[in-house]
Amino acid sequence: MSNFTTIINGKTPVLVDFFAEWCGPCKMMAPILKDLKSDLGDEVVILKIDVDKNNTISAKYQIKGVPTFMLFKEGQLLWRQSGMLQKQDLIDLINRFK
Repeated sequence: MSNFTTIINGKTPVLVDFFAEWCGPCKMMAPILKDLKSDLGDEVVILKIDVDKNNTISAKYQIKGVPTFMLFKEGQLLWRQSGMLQKQDLIDLINRFK
């Protein structure tokens, strides 16, 4: 948990992907997130959190469904949404909070 806190407290926006191995939509998001990281590079940190292996963090943020995405910057939760997202929507979102 302390590692998570350190990462989300940085000046770079952090997109957190709460996912599960058994989740179909989560698997479909994986290549989208990979492309997003490829496009944005150091402008964003993408942090994947497996809800089944990280119960404490999942409970703290009340994750009820996967995938759930959150955007943090300097420790502040700026945005949250569950479900599938398009790459361009994520790029627009991250650019808004850079």
